[in-house]
Amino acid sequence: MTTLALHHFNLRAAQPLLDQLRDFYTEVVGLHVGWRPPFASTGYWLYLGTTPLLHLVEGLAPADGTRPAASTLDHIAFLCSDLPAVQARLTRLGIAFGQTTVPTLPLVQLFLHDPAGNGVEFNFELAA
Repeated sequence: MTTLALHHFNLRAAQPLLDQLRDFYTEVVGLHVGWRPPFASTGYWLYLGTTPLLHLVEGLAPADGTRPAASTLDHIAFLCSDLPAVQARLTRLGIAFGQTTVPTLPLVQLFLHDPAGNGVEFNFELAA
């Protein structure tokens, strides 16, 4: 097997939180809701351009031991542009964030959390 690229990531939550996640990833990250196959489950596919990058599905992890209920997801990272505009948007929306510069790389990172507590990282390349 040869792995070629990240295909998508999936977050599972109860419906009220699912809608908050949809709003966060569209309003803050800039993804958009798009076509989703007619699965029996409720949810959303959020797109980056024409790529369905984030799948949101209603439900909780099964309690039958087939999967752990707690996630080990640390964060999801996005390459972004226009650092000042993103900082202003997060501040306007009341979303707390941390900022760091990566040692030896021209890269600024913002760290925040989505409504479910998942870590989100925005990376901004600095001009050389």
